[in-house]
Amino acid sequence: MQLQLRLLAAAMAALASLAGAATSGLPGPAFPSYRNPAEVKAACDKGLTGARSRVRQLERVPGGAGWLAAMDRLSAYVEDVSGPIFVLTSVHPDKAVRDATEACELRWQDFTSSLHQNEALYRAALKVRPADAIDREFLKSTLEDFEDAGVSLAPPKRRQAKELNDRIIALAQTFEKNIRDDNVPVAFSQAELKGVPETLWRNAKQDAQGRYLLPVDDATYLPVMQNAIDPAARERFWRAEMAKGGPANLVLLAEIGRLRREVAQLSGAASYAEFRLRRRMAHDAANASRFLAGVGRAVAERERAEIEVIRQAKSEALGSPLAATKLERWDMPYYTERVRGARYAVDQEAFRSHFPVQESLAMAMRMIEHMLGVKYTRVEGVALWHPDVQAYAVSDAATGKPLASLLVDLYPREGKGTGAFVWGFRNSSQRLRRVPQAVLVTNLDRRGLTLEDLGETLLHEFGHSVHNNLSTTRYASQGGTSVLLDFVEAPSQMLEAWVYDRHVLDVMQEVCPTCKPVPDELLTQARAAKRFGLGLRYARQVLYASFDLAMYGAAAPEPMAQWAEMEGATALGHVPGTIFPAGFGHIASGYAAGYYGYLWSEVVAADLRTAFDSDKLSATVGKRYRNSVLANGGQVPPTELVHRFLGRDSNSHAFFEDLKR
Repeated sequence: MQLQLRLLAAAMAALASLAGAATSGLPGPAFPSYRNPAEVKAACDKGLTGARSRVRQLERVPGGAGWLAAMDRLSAYVEDVSGPIFVLTSVHPDKAVRDATEACELRWQDFTSSLHQNEALYRAALKVRPADAIDREFLKSTLEDFEDAGVSLAPPKRRQAKELNDRIIALAQTFEKNIRDDNVPVAFSQAELKGVPETLWRNAKQDAQGRYLLPVDDATYLPVMQNAIDPAARERFWRAEMAKGGPANLVLLAEIGRLRREVAQLSGAASYAEFRLRRRMAHDAANASRFLAGVGRAVAERERAEIEVIRQAKSEALGSPLAATKLERWDMPYYTERVRGARYAVDQEAFRSHFPVQESLAMAMRMIEHMLGVKYTRVEGVALWHPDVQAYAVSDAATGKPLASLLVDLYPREGKGTGAFVWGFRNSSQRLRRVPQAVLVTNLDRRGLTLEDLGETLLHEFGHSVHNNLSTTRYASQGGTSVLLDFVEAPSQMLEAWVYDRHVLDVMQEVCPTCKPVPDELLTQARAAKRFGLGLRYARQVLYASFDLAMYGAAAPEPMAQWAEMEGATALGHVPGTIFPAGFGHIASGYAAGYYGYLWSEVVAADLRTAFDSDKLSATVGKRYRNSVLANGGQVPPTELVHRFLGRDSNSHAFFEDLKR
């Protein structure tokens, strides 16, 4: 998916022609409304015809002055006619429409892989002499896209590279579809749900035996795992989560790994990890592995100590001897919460009454308004893919200038992609006088948010939308989150800590005067409770990232055998019969050989956060952050962006010092 995202950068008018009249009150063109598969196909046909015509026009533009702008106009057009289709694959409620958008995605992948193997365009790009640093960065990434697609290979190998890349995209799409469509609920009796908040399950569908049918989704999984007293109930739900995607996805993942190794070998790389990381901040797999090992060493003792505390909590709860008490993986969420409750008197469920979902979204927007000098205005009457979806216009607070539009899809439903993500389906371009557009997608619990939901899901994803919305790049191809993959999470991860700040939480009273403020004592306890479990969390992230690098190493191992070996070496071991890699969608698609980027970005995020230490809502620091980091998207290398903001080179001091606390 990352390949398409780099190409799909925004143009001026095509969406309006597909969607009818522009939506009143929203900057930028209207989001298209597809009522059936035939309309999707018609839009796909029209978009591809237009794109191919524009390629032929671009082939007549010689390299030199103006070529980069012409290339960017093509990329912008492509994003406008294809970006919404990619969005709808993950969110549209009609399976027939989703099937049609998936079919269209594959046609766009064929176009993209062909475009990047276009020798005439590559030769023209080689003749370009960039006028300045921004042009130089755009030319560099453009040439890399051509070369990574195999344009400089001999014709037989070039054709092979295209076939491989097209096949990989198709397999990854099926992999994601298998996860999204794997929505078989788990049945529980009322007795089995003892301890689980009744508001979570009381209105759930029931089977013929009167058992409650609970979906294995983001809004349901943790509340059950953290609160269900019955260990057998927790085990069944945990195993259902670990089975997502099914055995078929293990076969797909193995083939994806094999095909990616072949792609790397065509270009002379030792592995797919080496092939991809040579373009990243980490530079190569060895650096990424050393980084992961360093984080692993920093948290190892903490992880062991936390496991022993949790094991003791289980021993005391069951009245069993400590030496004979075994921790199971489905025990971890439950007893971790028991420890937090006993030590810090914190119950995440207690926060839901303080953070109604809609008001929490309003709080996030007001927080960004304070920090970054913008204004969010809800636009009513916008026809989108589901009644739950909301539309917002974003403007500059000082001048009233329209800046962007944001669509928000908050709640889970059948057929919707799991997890949370932001899709910047239209990037900014000062040259094209074009405003960016993004969609923020979550699967939040309608009952309200926990503090962790607020920070790690809502504010995190909101950070991605802000990155898109406040970009003011010259070229659309460099707008918003079109940055290196091991930097892209940093602006979002930075905001996660904001929810533990009293000054930030007081913003809720600005948007919801009737909402109950979080008591100071509860917030203090929550800060302390957050520290417990850091060792477990980071050790697990190191495992995920290390598995990803191993999957795309020179050996391209069989996924399940590799996972069982690596997880088996951890303190809690591997549970036979579970197939976690089948549901690990990140490494089948955009984060392949890049999952380490989450931890790498956390180091950068911790450093960025130091500038806000004295005031998380500082408008002065926020203005500098907006202008130096967010506005520049990918037109400036990440190391330079951070240097401009902090006034120094970035370092890992803040991250590792935090781990020692």
